[in-house]
Amino acid sequence: MRILGVTLGDATGIGPEVALKAAVSPEFARAALVLIGDEGTVARAARLAGIGTSIRVLNAGSPPTPGLWRLPWNGAALPPDLAPGAPEASLAAVDWLREGARRCLEDGWAGMVTAPVSKEAILRTGTPFVGQTEFLTELAGSPPTAMMLLGTDDRGRWLRVSLATTHLPLRRVPDALTVDGLSSVIRLTWEACRRLGISSPRVAVCGLNPHAGEGGLMGTEEREVLRPAIAAAREMGCAADGPESADTLFHRAIQGSYDAVVAMYHDQGLAPLKLVAFDTGVNWTLGLPFVRTSPDHGTAHDLAGRGVARPDSMAAAIRLALALAERSSEPWGRNPYVPGTPVRV
Repeated sequence: MRILGVTLGDATGIGPEVALKAAVSPEFARAALVLIGDEGTVARAARLAGIGTSIRVLNAGSPPTPGLWRLPWNGAALPPDLAPGAPEASLAAVDWLREGARRCLEDGWAGMVTAPVSKEAILRTGTPFVGQTEFLTELAGSPPTAMMLLGTDDRGRWLRVSLATTHLPLRRVPDALTVDGLSSVIRLTWEACRRLGISSPRVAVCGLNPHAGEGGLMGTEEREVLRPAIAAAREMGCAADGPESADTLFHRAIQGSYDAVVAMYHDQGLAPLKLVAFDTGVNWTLGLPFVRTSPDHGTAHDLAGRGVARPDSMAAAIRLALALAERSSEPWGRNPYVPGTPVRV
């Protein structure tokens, strides 16, 4: 039995609703799912989702049994009917995220699934915040990490995309690409595919420039950074090709030529992923000493409070986190691949 924390994210968005809708699925009954949020937010989300399931309170010193639990919250209770992106909700979302990480790092929880937050709203409170991935990486001691997005199209074909850079303005991307950093992302991507049960993963790396630089005519990053990084990853035993022109690579990947793609920047990788897996995409942080996944969508303030938000992506995030937690007893990042039954998600 594994313990997974589920943070509720921005309480003025759809996070609490989709978290509750997904968490009560019978397919997760074998795990202890612990909701991290204040009592009022949990109760309001349960009513909105039409959930009658009993949510037990996790008491100190009493390990949970399989089922749905709520972590007692000693912080300030959020009032109902907060405006979208209210500072109280943003600060609470950061506190809940920090508590989930602490439970994984100190109390031995297997992992956490994080509902969406609003980076813009958090920054308005004066809190430095780049994103949940970066926030958790810092709390974990800043190990090499990478963001992988994965999901299937309507024909069940997988697309797995890792990002060499994440939340950066486009003009800063070329300077952020380094040989060591990119080779680390390639290695983490290759190891993640192994952990998913792919015995001989094939990873392809996108070019940064159109047509992968046209041999240097459209930029030198492919020659000076990307090719050396791919060579370094190969020396570490990773089967990696590239740099490949991004305008055709994703088509080839979903057709089965590659098991994963490493994209150079956020929109290069997420645009094709969301095209094929908008409702089922999952964000998996590679390299942390615990499992962390999240749905691949935002707070959707315009849908909040209406009871119509779809929980598909959150359910997929819980499904992957649980499968990964059950796959290995070793923390991810310390033992990235343990032989045994492959994860099937």
